[in-house]
Amino acid sequence: MASFLAKMFTWWNGSTIGTDLFTRRFGKKVGEDQFGNVYYEGGMSTYGLKRRWVIYNGYADASTIPPGWHGWMHHRTDTPPTKAAYTAREWEKPHNPNLTGTALAYRPKGSLAVQGERNKVTGDYDAWTPGA
Repeated sequence: MASFLAKMFTWWNGSTIGTDLFTRRFGKKVGEDQFGNVYYEGGMSTYGLKRRWVIYNGYADASTIPPGWHGWMHHRTDTPPTKAAYTAREWEKPHNPNLTGTALAYRPKGSLAVQGERNKVTGDYDAWTPGA
């Protein structure tokens, strides 16, 4: 019963029942990426383009969509990475998850979560004063 309620009301840890029904009715599986996300296409959007969507493997984190699939999802290319030889550019970095809100999040010295004092302002900034 708990899994049914989770499927019914949560979208951040998998697909909802509505997404599953829409996928079964209109979706055509296009491919899967290295993170286990599954990509679909089908139906028409309001702009006359085929609708494209992803069902995440686990927690819904848009940063887990690789660059090749990102281009396909946003209609920059009509050929998905499974049908074309996609090669990453030399400047593309591997995926790092968004760590905001976790114990591993970046916390600079002097922030509320970390002890210490922040660096003093170097003098290259002058605060705005009204009428000055």
